[in-house]
Amino acid sequence: MSIEISSDVCIGCGQCTEVCPGSLIRLNDEGKARISRPERCWGCASCVKECPVQAIALFLGEDMGGLGGKLTARQENALLHWTVTKPDGGIQTITVDSRDSNKY
Repeated sequence: MSIEISSDVCIGCGQCTEVCPGSLIRLNDEGKARISRPERCWGCASCVKECPVQAIALFLGEDMGGLGGKLTARQENALLHWTVTKPDGGIQTITVDSRDSNKY
């Protein structure tokens, strides 16, 4: 499991470096996030949720049922929009209201 960081999109806020439980993400000399050892990524998606500009995607390999898709997240007040971009270009978004996260 691993993440992909788009340096073109990254704004260098550093939020991902603060939430990564494995301390795998660092800012490079240009102030952009990078992961030097993606094979060590735990796949927790903390950085994906914290990135305010969707510069980080979690690779959804076959072990995750994703067959090569990528997962990004966008926060909108109490709503978290999880978007899966499939290898064939299809897109599916699932919205979760954090106010209901402990409801069930």
